[in-house]
Amino acid sequence: MDIDLSKADLAFQDDVRGFLDEALSDEIREGARLTSSVRGPVTISRRWAKTLAAKGWLCHPWPAEHGGPGWSVVQRYIFEFECAMAGTPTINNMGIRMVGPVVMKFGTPEQKATVLPSILNDEFAWCQGYSEPGSGSDLASLQTSAVSDGDDYIVNGAKRLYRQWRQDMDDGGP
Repeated sequence: MDIDLSKADLAFQDDVRGFLDEALSDEIREGARLTSSVRGPVTISRRWAKTLAAKGWLCHPWPAEHGGPGWSVVQRYIFEFECAMAGTPTINNMGIRMVGPVVMKFGTPEQKATVLPSILNDEFAWCQGYSEPGSGSDLASLQTSAVSDGDDYIVNGAKRLYRQWRQDMDDGGP
């Protein structure tokens, strides 16, 4: 994509490149290089996520009011492009891109105060439970339901544990 970047965007791009040059250790680069699939080794991915969190860039799509950097669309593009060009490791972005935005929009003040900082600081590995015994990930055949019971919901059904997540836990994940 060709974009005419403003002087401010070019300066931002230089900042991102400088950060990546400094922050990407040989070990992290090698771990990312050896993983051409969707997910990198959890120890490498988590180390990179912690580095981004310390810089305040882990939740780069988030608005400043929720702890993100509050970047423009162009800045987010620059950051993601430069990360791709530098060969950064993949990270578990379920909390960043799925859980966080839902909590921002629908969460109670208490949920926002608890959940959002945990995502910003990469304290947990977030996942979604789609798979069920007998259904796999066929969303049309899922049987689990939630029934309102006063102020609570009763959840009925079963979910399957994602094996890679379990392996990550065994390999030193969160």
